Amino acid sequence: MAPRLTVIGTGYLGATHAACMAKLGFEVMGMDVDAEKLAELAAGRAPMYEPGLDELLAEQVASGRLRFTTSYQEAAEFGDVHFVSVGTPQLRGEFAADVSYINTAFDGLAEHTARLGKEALIVGKSTVPVGTADRLAARLAETAPTVEVAWNPEFLREGFAVQDTLRPDRLVIGVRSQRAEDLLREVYAEPLAAGVPLVVTDFPTAEMAKVSANAFLATKISFINAMAEVCEAAGADVVQLADTLGYDDRIGRRFLNSGLGFGGGCLPKDIRAFMARAGELGADQALTFLREVDSINMRRRARMVELAREQCGGGFLGKRVAVLGAAFKPNSDDIRDSPALNVAGQIQLQGAQVTVYDPKAVDNARKMFPALAYADSAVEAARGAHVVLHLTEWQEFRDMDPSELEGAVSEKRILDGRNVLDPDKWRTAGWTYRALGRPQR
Repeated sequence: MAPRLTVIGTGYLGATHAACMAKLGFEVMGMDVDAEKLAELAAGRAPMYEPGLDELLAEQVASGRLRFTTSYQEAAEFGDVHFVSVGTPQLRGEFAADVSYINTAFDGLAEHTARLGKEALIVGKSTVPVGTADRLAARLAETAPTVEVAWNPEFLREGFAVQDTLRPDRLVIGVRSQRAEDLLREVYAEPLAAGVPLVVTDFPTAEMAKVSANAFLATKISFINAMAEVCEAAGADVVQLADTLGYDDRIGRRFLNSGLGFGGGCLPKDIRAFMARAGELGADQALTFLREVDSINMRRRARMVELAREQCGGGFLGKRVAVLGAAFKPNSDDIRDSPALNVAGQIQLQGAQVTVYDPKAVDNARKMFPALAYADSAVEAARGAHVVLHLTEWQEFRDMDPSELEGAVSEKRILDGRNVLDPDKWRTAGWTYRALGRPQR
């Protein structure tokens, strides 16, 4: 008989994982302390925008394979394999990760599972400081000896989360027993049969897999943005430079896109937590380069503000600025550590009237940045603007014809913070086009 699964924490990761496991044919129960969120999920509505997820949730709830609860006891009674997908945010005032939600989830499951005398496997999916799994396993060995621990990091890309769960580019499981490995092989039988590579390893290696991947990607992004700084000083073109580098198979073109830099709920806090944990382990010198990676990333935001100020004649007072984009990346409504909103907020604080438009993230942005103005379209956001800032590379903006905005703006000036617009198209239409790391013509 197939194991029954629970997913503890139904945010971005948990909601996607629960729906996808039900799609693979398992009976799944999602557990969360937020009853309002669960009501939305049970109605087939995800707590965030993710392409295809609403439809998948509705389909799996209707099938009867997916249900939800606020009770640890009910989850413990239901499940054989429990996936823990709660958040590990950055501690306030520190670089380290807050693992209190992880501790609570493991303790809550273990308490009720031990009372029932059940055998169970608790699988961490959250990104945690290396050593967390060992610590939790030791704790559970004393309080719930029938409960085993495993670690199975996620590698989801926002905007592609459903396909990344159903057909990931690799699966990593950190286990200590053949039973745990066999259970997870059964859970992931379909993607494994389709040829998805599986890495079976120990706890520390599994924990480091995600944070190391994020550190590498952040480093690659900051590398090309450092090159953009030099390109601006030298009059070179960073986009052509990235294309040239990308032909080298050892380097590759992906994640070599210069611009406003990275944000979101993973890369920034994960590299900081990685540095903090390395320091605790006595290996702080190994990751000092990540401080510069972080610094380069933050400098891109400051440089965009400088460019906008230049385009406004040296100051923002009395100027109107249109910002296209609020989400930290396209195909998402996630505004956590959004470079676009960070820039918009800085410009607004310096005296400009800033109006923001995003296809999906306006509601979330309004809650976090109520002092900014918001619009329902790019044209409305650009009305009367002295400069337009393109800060999140939605396809809608990439496809936009300059003529759509020219009747609305006060001055035809556009700053491309993502280096994806066609400079020739905008310049031919009479616009002043500037971008990070590209020569001014």
